[in-house]
Amino acid sequence: MANHRLGRVTQEVQREVNDILKKRVRDPRVQDVNITDVRVTGDLQQATIYYSILSDKASDIEKAQAGLEKAAGLIRKELGQRLTLYKTPELSFARDESVAYGNRIDELLRDLNKE
Repeated sequence: MANHRLGRVTQEVQREVNDILKKRVRDPRVQDVNITDVRVTGDLQQATIYYSILSDKASDIEKAQAGLEKAAGLIRKELGQRLTLYKTPELSFARDESVAYGNRIDELLRDLNKE
């Protein structure tokens, strides 16, 4: 039963964080950030939020990470007001590498077909 609750909380956190980023956070560094996945610990105390951005530039990635870390307090406060949890999870942000990995695989396959 707890596993089902964990899944619901994960989906809810992802949906709410996306909404908060679009409507409440005014930092231009996080405008193009898309939340791709959320992992919440079993005790609901910590949440790792995975994000992707359209740009592959290292400077844009660093800016987005800095913007998300700066907005973490606001996001957590908003989550606390929107979710009915005993304690709002601590938030940490990590870049989702799966998009870049998928692009690399596509590139390799295209190169293979050219030969």
